[in-house]
Amino acid sequence: MKECTQCGKCCTKYSDGGLSATDDEIAMWQLFRPDVAEYVKAGLIWMSPQSGKQLSLCPFLRKVPEQNIYTCDIYYDRPDDCKFYPVTIKQMIGDECEMLEDDDLKHPEKAQQTLDRLMADSRPAFGK
Repeated sequence: MKECTQCGKCCTKYSDGGLSATDDEIAMWQLFRPDVAEYVKAGLIWMSPQSGKQLSLCPFLRKVPEQNIYTCDIYYDRPDDCKFYPVTIKQMIGDECEMLEDDDLKHPEKAQQTLDRLMADSRPAFGK
């Protein structure tokens, strides 16, 4: 499995209503990050403060000019859904994640173990 290339596929695929935030995350944003909290409506995230409608892309995702990578303006305060990604090899395959190598596709169980080790500091291991 390769290092993350910051391609942004995960961010672009899930930021239009595919993410959630806990009540604790929302409360933290309301208290310490009102600039983030303004994009929360009725417990849903990445809603337009002006129209109240779901945005098609996370407002804190930035494409690096002339490069095929993205940055996150709220990286340290991002939702757990973002912190915990990727969770499964199946999810990564569906998302066309650039971290996957041919061997990962041939041996998904072994790849899942590798992924769980890589993500141990970011999330609980899948299935525990």
